[in-house]
Amino acid sequence: MLPKDKINGLVQRFEEIDHRLSQPIDRETVVKLGRERAELAPVYDAIQGLQKAEAERDGLTALLADPEMAALAESESEELETRIDQLTEAVRLALIPKDAADEKSAILEIRAGTGGNEAALFAGDLFRMYSRYADLHGWRVNILSESEGEAGGYKELIADVTGRGVFARLKFESGVHRVQRVPLTEASGRIHTSAATVAVLPEAEDVDIDIRPEDIRLDTTRASSAGGQHANTTDSGVRILHIPTGMIVVATSRSQHQNREKAMQMLRSRLYDLERQKADSARAAERKGQIGSGDRSERIRTYNFPQGRVTDHRINLTLYKLEPVLAGDALDEVINALVTDHQATLLAQEGL
Repeated sequence: MLPKDKINGLVQRFEEIDHRLSQPIDRETVVKLGRERAELAPVYDAIQGLQKAEAERDGLTALLADPEMAALAESESEELETRIDQLTEAVRLALIPKDAADEKSAILEIRAGTGGNEAALFAGDLFRMYSRYADLHGWRVNILSESEGEAGGYKELIADVTGRGVFARLKFESGVHRVQRVPLTEASGRIHTSAATVAVLPEAEDVDIDIRPEDIRLDTTRASSAGGQHANTTDSGVRILHIPTGMIVVATSRSQHQNREKAMQMLRSRLYDLERQKADSARAAERKGQIGSGDRSERIRTYNFPQGRVTDHRINLTLYKLEPVLAGDALDEVINALVTDHQATLLAQEGL
């Protein structure tokens, strides 16, 4: 059963906003109410669709009592009941409290873990997977900072993934990713286990995090490059220390101006993520182990090459689609399952 009081309250609030927006009000209030209306609109539309279908059912109930119309009404009734069930589920999902960061772009951080060169190569594989996945969704990927591995791949890579709803999808990727395969450099053909860590942070805007000039210390560093006449000739790298938290971010390329912007972008996002984690902890300590809580200490997924399988340990999902997943083409199958599980958890918490 859907919570009628909550539904009626949402409908009343939405219609109240529409009424106020039709009246002369100041610009600031218009912006505030417009934002709230946009958040409530999907819920309101789902409720309206369900109420319309329920009204149709009431009309069919009357027709069932008419001998001449009963057969037709009964046929339409079965189809309508299926549609009502679907609309009811849509309303339940729409009533789930939304993560304010879901519509944001994201900062993607990938770091090689245990496994030496093989871990760095795997970190490169993960970045290619996410880059391809971003292309499929029409997102843009921009590398902010990178440190290449000796045999290829990356020791560390930080990228900005820009687009609508990026964080809502990629936030489930935070954690330790493990790979089991025979390295190209392994002559004996033994299977090695390596790991890389992935962190996905909602991209913060200036309005999300206020960083005071006196709270940061900015230093220039010697930028890294592949060599040539420009190598190690300018101090264009930027290192920023956030004094209150001790957080340090570094951006290295040939443009000091761009590096400062990139470093501040990374710092804002990390501080925003820190605030989100504090808020989550304050709301409910038991949410620490929940998907999307920010706890990245545990292994979340294994990519097993000999068996051609991918296993997500949080939901005990195994797909024998290793290559399509690493190519980004089948990653949605994993993420969709995680989203569904996450929604089920929230529905239970909300008593829906």
